[in-house]
This record gives sequence, C-alpha cells and structure tokens, in this order.
Amino acid sequence: MNEKKYEILVAEDDADIVELMVLYLENSNYKVLTASDGVEALEVLKDNNIDLAIVDIMMPRMNGYELIKKIRETSNIPIIIVSAKNSDSDKILGLDLGADDYVVKPFNTLELVSRVNSNLRRFYDFNESKSSEAEILRVGELELDTDNLILKKNDINIELTPTEYKILSLLMKKPGRVFTKVQIYENVKGEYFESDDNTIMVHISKIREKIEEDSHNPKYIKTVRGLGYKIENIQ
Repeated sequence: MNEKKYEILVAEDDADIVELMVLYLENSNYKVLTASDGVEALEVLKDNNIDLAIVDIMMPRMNGYELIKKIRETSNIPIIIVSAKNSDSDKILGLDLGADDYVVKPFNTLELVSRVNSNLRRFYDFNESKSSEAEILRVGELELDTDNLILKKNDINIELTPTEYKILSLLMKKPGRVFTKVQIYENVKGEYFESDDNTIMVHISKIREKIEEDSHNPKYIKTVRGLGYKIENIQ
C-alpha cells in the first residue's frame, strides 16, 4: 500500500501527542506534516498534497470543527478526529461536518495507524474503482448515481458525506439484506474496533435524517434488533 509515500497532516496542539504520532506514522512509511492550530493547518493543506488529515478538536485560533468545515469546502480527503471530547454529541457533530472517523484520547497509537491505513486504502481503492463499476441504484424514491456520487429523492439532490455515501451504497446494492455493524464498518472503513460501535449508529441516524420523511419511523433503513441494519426492498 505504501509504494506511494502518502502525506499525512497532523493538526494537534499537544507537542507530546504530535511527537508520538509522527514517530509511529513515519515508521509506517508516511510523510507527516504538522500544525498546532487550524489556521496553520489550512496553510499546510494549501501548500502540500495532503492525502489524509488527523485533526484535534480543541486547538487555538481555529478549532477542529471549523477546520473540518474548511477542508470539506474543497476536498474529500479522509479526516480522522482525535479528541478528548467523548460524548455522542461531539461525535455526531464531527461526523456530520464530514469527518470519516473518530478516535477518543487516550488512544492506542498502533490502532490509530491501523485506522490511517484503512481510511487511505478505502479512499483510494474506492476512487480508482468507482468509474469502472458505475451504476444507478434505485430503491423506492431514492436514486444513487455511483459514478457521479449523487443521491436524489424524487429528483431532488441530497448531500451526503463520503462515509454516508459509502454506507448507503452498500445497503442499496443489496436491498433486504441485513448487514451487521461490523460488516458495515469493515466494508466502508476497514478494520473494526469495539469503540466504533456508536460510530455506525451515528452515521445511520444522519442518513435517516436526510432520506426519511420521519427519521424516527423510517421507511427505508430499518434496524433489525440484535443484528444490524437493512434497506427495505421498495420498488
């Protein structure tokens, strides 16, 4: 995977954490650039060809949430949040703004490197293969163009984050099939960790808010209690 030396941005104001991340990422053959706040991170992004960003939330000058919003205005690179903020509302906000993954401090550095590997692999494999596998997926009023990454409901465009798109695409390719949270995570992101359990729930919740008339009584994405999720086979 690392024949190309991928460039990783670490936006973090804790020097000890930065030093640890740089050590492990460089040992995994990544080129690492660092920034101690959001403003500096934007400068690094502007001047370099960054492949993935690791972003802390609580930074001076510009916090991580604002940085993610700025990145998503021009780029769809994978973004991993690494933060001491561990409430569901913090995770929902970060993922809703467009982050692909959320790691809570203190974290296992080897796990973080594994998440970097998985996010990069999924991102580049997905971009390389999507054109050759282009198709229009239809379920009920939903229409997903897998070539142009456009979701429509009754001919009205619905914006999705990259991760939401991948989850919905997985479900729409096999209507009626139940996917466990582990299967969804591994298909969309790669290796699954126990701490990822709530992450999939958050993504499913956000997708429902965008495609359902009533997200609390969903027509499309159903929860199969004790198993996982499926999208109904609606003609």
